[in-house]
Amino acid sequence: MSGPRGLLVLRAGALTTVQDRGRPGYAHLGVPRSGALDAGAHALANRLVGNPVDAATLETTLDGVALRALAPVTVAVTGAPCAVRASGRPVAWGEPVWLPGGAELEVGRAESGLRSYVAVRGGFGVPAVLGSRATDLLSGLGPPALASGTLLPVGPPGRDPARGADGAGAGAGPGAAGSELVLPLRLGPRADWFTAESIAGLWRSGYRVSALSNRIGLRTEAGPPLRRARGGELPSEGMVLGAVQVPPDGQPVVFLADHPVTGGYPVIGVVPEGPPLDAVAQTRPGTGVRFVRAGRN
Repeated sequence: MSGPRGLLVLRAGALTTVQDRGRPGYAHLGVPRSGALDAGAHALANRLVGNPVDAATLETTLDGVALRALAPVTVAVTGAPCAVRASGRPVAWGEPVWLPGGAELEVGRAESGLRSYVAVRGGFGVPAVLGSRATDLLSGLGPPALASGTLLPVGPPGRDPARGADGAGAGAGPGAAGSELVLPLRLGPRADWFTAESIAGLWRSGYRVSALSNRIGLRTEAGPPLRRARGGELPSEGMVLGAVQVPPDGQPVVFLADHPVTGGYPVIGVVPEGPPLDAVAQTRPGTGVRFVRAGRN
């Protein structure tokens, strides 16, 4: 079977979205950056099929996705480890996989972690909005979350042949979180809105990932509330990826890719971009969270 290059969605999963590196540079217009939550797993999936790092992939949530290839394509699955099948037969996770036209790719439930990434050679060619193909759940920009029956176009492959990522395979960048999430926190200029006792307690105490967490932010619960040293509220001010905002209940919220660009609650500090934020993308509700000092505070 052969036809137009594309993948047909047979099973959309709980939440599967198209993601790339997002649309930075539009915060002054009120537009979040969005993009893949686990940037490392997204980049690895693209490298495995010979794509540039900014090619669009699919980000699944917990229970994977099922797709049918309309023409021969090469795909790779990274992120949360899971079973991968092609027309019912087991194939490699974390390695390039060739699918003939008509073959069905089944990305299974995450065995650990939360989000898997599916790359196709040529990238998913959905229309770009403000220079990005990313789905932003907060602003509604980009393509909607996948639904069964959606046809995903595939772009033309680049010049480089599909290959492994410099020897990286299943053991590289799985992104699965452990039994505790440890987040480095750099205190910011609003730290003085909290009592010295609360900040000291922050380093000694643990929290838990709330089931209310999503692409907008990781919400915590079951930890000591961070108490204010002053009353009143702040005017809205700019928020960055990894900002740790503290709402009135005192439980920290770590802003993720679809976060709002402004906010009025004080931000106690920032979790730097990189592997720690990638780990947040793979952390399931109920997992313990601990904040540690990052750099000079």
